[in-house]
Amino acid sequence: MGRERFSSRLGFILISAGCAIGLGNVWRFPYIVGQYGGAAFVLIYAAFLVLLGLPIIVMEYSVGRASQKSAALSFDVLEPKGTKWHFEKWFAMAGNYVLMMFYTTVAGWLLLYVFKMAKGDFVGLDADGVAGEFGSVLANPGLMTVFMLLCVVFCFSICAMGLQNGVEKITKMMMVCLLFLMVVLAINSVRMEGGRPGLEFYLKPDFGKIQEVGVGKVVFAALGQSFFTLSIGIGAMAIFGSYIDKERSLTGEAINVLVLDTLVAFMAGLIIFPACAAYGIEAGQGPSLIFITLPNVFNHMAGGRFWGTLFFVFMTFAAASTVTAVFQNIVSFATDLTGCSIKKAVCVNLVVIAVLSLPCVLGFNLWSGFMPFGEGSNVLDLEDFIVSNNLLPLGSLVYLMFCTSRYGWGFENFLKEANEGKGVKFPRQVRAYVTYVIPLIVLFIFVQGYWSKFFQ
Repeated sequence: MGRERFSSRLGFILISAGCAIGLGNVWRFPYIVGQYGGAAFVLIYAAFLVLLGLPIIVMEYSVGRASQKSAALSFDVLEPKGTKWHFEKWFAMAGNYVLMMFYTTVAGWLLLYVFKMAKGDFVGLDADGVAGEFGSVLANPGLMTVFMLLCVVFCFSICAMGLQNGVEKITKMMMVCLLFLMVVLAINSVRMEGGRPGLEFYLKPDFGKIQEVGVGKVVFAALGQSFFTLSIGIGAMAIFGSYIDKERSLTGEAINVLVLDTLVAFMAGLIIFPACAAYGIEAGQGPSLIFITLPNVFNHMAGGRFWGTLFFVFMTFAAASTVTAVFQNIVSFATDLTGCSIKKAVCVNLVVIAVLSLPCVLGFNLWSGFMPFGEGSNVLDLEDFIVSNNLLPLGSLVYLMFCTSRYGWGFENFLKEANEGKGVKFPRQVRAYVTYVIPLIVLFIFVQGYWSKFFQ
């Protein structure tokens, strides 16, 4: 039996973008922009996406398309005889599983908030009351488990329907709805009275703000965000390369995915900054921005319950598109490694992921005494650190070395695969840059992650 293919190029682009578009764009991006100086930060971030993110995505796609396998076997197929590149598969697979250990919980919160918004749970509450609502969700492991399980079952059942009929069809619908909802919410936000200062902060670069925060800090935050928004380095993108035909060159496809990913992050800012400015709310409030700050904003707004419900529906789609894409990867690991059926891979992994997601749920209540990074930290922080600061950068390093080193797959093989088909070609002139410069930048991100966590 041949490998299943995407039925259309649009399907491939939307699903790859769906994998990249997730909480990184719509949950992390706005508050990081808020913390690191607004529009000037956005420019630096966009530059890093192209200089750093793009080459690594092209490499992941190439490894996937050339091997016709997921990360579980792609290195085995392509590596020179007698080399040990295939050990990377265990780290890539671990990355997908650990990512889902906390992502499913946050996706569950978003789904729960759709119902809370629609039901009117926040109506009439002041800022402390809204924060209290989120606190009571965190304190209730049963409720969090139910919504986490709903997300896990929903996304795995999409994978069980197969690539074309399930993942491609439903992700396409989710992505079209997501883009439509974003446009509606952004237009609504931009037209708010009093939202202008927020728009200026977001769209008018003021490099003085970067000096206030510290140039080094801003550059590192932009590097990190460009990296994590794309979830590169754990084979999450390579899988989609394995489902695409050779008609189009991979650089052009990667650019399309990058543009869509950036557009969604940009629109999320358009939704959030004017709204925060209109109601005098600090936009750099960290992860609580979505669950505490924004319900306050919707409370003040005419038709706030309607807009709030729409917003959380859109957030749930963004999270579910990523979860489905990563689940597709996890199912593919199982079928590639054991040759089992898709249905069996889904059933086994559904149980595995449900169990693995429990520590994150319990980390906010029954296990809240466990503080891996000191006061105020929890299980989610530890899991995020394992993926974001370790598996993503180190995995990216392996892909970079594999595609450029003569002891790996080699630059010529990579270039031939990346440039097969119509469309934008990967330039041979950047060989030295991708071989020596990007790996150093990635190592810097890795070391800096530890430095800022443990020594600052």
